[in-house]
Amino acid sequence: MKRPGRRHRWLYRGGRPNRLARAMNRAWRVLHSSGLVRCLVTLEVAGRRTGRVISFPLVAADYRGERYLVAMPGPNANWVRNVRAAEGRAVLCHGRRRAVRLEEVEPALRAPIPRRYLGLAPGARPHVPVDRHAPLEEYERIAAGVPVFRITTSS
Repeated sequence: MKRPGRRHRWLYRGGRPNRLARAMNRAWRVLHSSGLVRCLVTLEVAGRRTGRVISFPLVAADYRGERYLVAMPGPNANWVRNVRAAEGRAVLCHGRRRAVRLEEVEPALRAPIPRRYLGLAPGARPHVPVDRHAPLEEYERIAAGVPVFRITTSS
């Protein structure tokens, strides 16, 4: 089973970003929101405790004509908990801001999406105990622990 490297563990000690990681995330958020790179987006969602809008730079994976957000750190990732508390209501920034609805994908249907995601997001690879070239069966084994949200238009 692969584990995050020393640098990643230092940046995200205790599962939360330290000051340097927060600064890096702010810089990435600008690039992700710009719309210059197709798969980079910024997710804005209301915080589950404060209600303040919180932004997260993410990679949107495309698979079979749909777009998805994948939480490689697992179900306790802050943005996942906020999206669940907001019942899927969020805003995606990618050149422009757009209200969206995020629908959680059933674990039995998730496996091919994290596989595609790892091809687009090399920074996510330390979070996953499966090689990005592994057969789909290995992704099926970890799918329940990797939240996946389908991006739909807000209604």
